[in-house]
Amino acid sequence: MRCVIQRVSEASVSSVGGMSMDGAALPDDAAAHAAIERGLLALIGFETTDSDDDRRWIAEKIANLRIFEDDQGKLNLSLLDIRGSVLVVPNFTLAGACAKGRRPSFDRAMRPEHAVKHFAAILDELRATGLHVESGVFRSMMKVALVNDGPVTLWLDSSERGKGA
Repeated sequence: MRCVIQRVSEASVSSVGGMSMDGAALPDDAAAHAAIERGLLALIGFETTDSDDDRRWIAEKIANLRIFEDDQGKLNLSLLDIRGSVLVVPNFTLAGACAKGRRPSFDRAMRPEHAVKHFAAILDELRATGLHVESGVFRSMMKVALVNDGPVTLWLDSSERGKGA
């Protein structure tokens, strides 16, 4: 599972069409909008090898990484500490491989009918922490707007969990 998190002062996503959390297709003209203020924008891509443990690890990192400044300007506070919000946007292109040729390969991307279940579960896991959670719509065309704060941008890859530094 791959996730890009960006610290934001505000972020929003507008979605058209897509897939409901139970896997049903939404009408092409179904529109949705979600927005947050101070917090994190999390772009999440699911890979064929991802497990429940991978998902829980990513959710824990989103909630608990200390990437917000304390009173001394040090990165000592987490999203939970500041009572911030998270905007979670599904993004299968994060599973893309660009090592060969000029067109990305998405062979590692999880099939949508499985990925939507992981997406719904990570939203539930984040909400269970008490965070305010908003999201984009799975398999929809989205327009994402954000105001980076810092900027602070981090790349999380669950295949690296447990490894040094």
